[in-house]
Amino acid sequence: MCDHAADPSSSIFSGPQCTKDATTPSTGSRRRRLWDLDHQCHCPVVGVCLPLDTLRRLVNKALGGEACADDYEVHVGAVAECAHRNRLSELLQNELEKRFSREVQQFRPAKTTREVAELWAKAIRQGDVTGAFWAALTHARCDAVLQEVLCRDMHMLQHQAGATARIDVAKFHALLGENAVLTRELGKVQERSTRLISEKSAEIERLGAQLVRARAESIGKDSRIAFLSEDLAAIKASRPDADLGARLQKKMDQMAYRQTELESLCTELRQKLASTSKILDGMGSESARAGIPGMAEPLELRTSPVTVYLHQKTVLCVGGRSGSIASYRDVVERVGGRFAHHDGGLEDSQSILDSSLAAADLVICQTGCISHNAYWKVKDFCKRTGKRCVFVENPSASSLVRGLELISSKETHAAPVESSDVLQSDTKG
Repeated sequence: MCDHAADPSSSIFSGPQCTKDATTPSTGSRRRRLWDLDHQCHCPVVGVCLPLDTLRRLVNKALGGEACADDYEVHVGAVAECAHRNRLSELLQNELEKRFSREVQQFRPAKTTREVAELWAKAIRQGDVTGAFWAALTHARCDAVLQEVLCRDMHMLQHQAGATARIDVAKFHALLGENAVLTRELGKVQERSTRLISEKSAEIERLGAQLVRARAESIGKDSRIAFLSEDLAAIKASRPDADLGARLQKKMDQMAYRQTELESLCTELRQKLASTSKILDGMGSESARAGIPGMAEPLELRTSPVTVYLHQKTVLCVGGRSGSIASYRDVVERVGGRFAHHDGGLEDSQSILDSSLAAADLVICQTGCISHNAYWKVKDFCKRTGKRCVFVENPSASSLVRGLELISSKETHAAPVESSDVLQSDTKG
């Protein structure tokens, strides 16, 4: 609080003054003006509600020049001028009303002194008392008791603010010292970071150069692979039988393995046949001595051999099961033919079929195990060339035998040569 004389003659501002007593109480709902307040209220209002730079600006405006007094003298002179209505007090009044218009509106609904006191207590709890102090002090329902309470609370708040300011100053100096230490540490960290960034940038540039070279090499390899792939495709297109050797080698390996199995089987069958023949010869002798008819007849009279002899003709079997090829070969070679086989386009190339058809004397087409393209190619070739061809629906060895017998019977009876015959056979192997 200020200790100064209220004598207007000591004021730094000289002007017309109102003769109204400052302690005259307000009546009705009209808010009190600055010069209507008690003199003890002017010091906290001017000191708390108005910053020093704002106060000096208003004093300079009222004087029409620059005030040479220090801050304390400006404050004391402004407090003295607030006791009367004059140019400075009016400027201060307008500035306070404009600065704290929101708080004034918040206090306007209060209709009793108690409500004004409650709003003031709420403002203290929230910590925003500057505007609330002005709004409550000038409120129409602010009586002498509430005015005293407001001034006392503001006085204590100023003391607390001063103590807090001193603590804040101490903390501020401590923070300045800590900030200096942290600033030095930050400088070291920034220096280290700058060095690391430089090293990483150099490493990134080196790795980028390596990446560019690797990409160039990869593109070159991809280009060479593409060119070689095109050349390989062109070679394969110009030579459809480019992989013929590999397929023939594979087929030869399969045939060699099958031959080994058949040789083992033949040896076993010969042994069984020899033992069976001895048993049958003994049974025939005993039956002849016993007079049993039919038992002494030779085995050849009870069998039905294939009445076909091919005279080294080449028989091409198109299609059929891969597991029955050995049986097909055995049937053809037993009647004096040369066996040739084509799987009908499942694994063997279609281009090989033309040469196989041209080299064959007889063609047996297994229609149940052949592709459509191979079927029509065989049928068209035999029709154009007049080559004997039998189409067998059941891919079994017995069907192959009946196909050979059909060809033999037609040749024996001198039947007209047809392009193809279809043999309907049973489903037994």
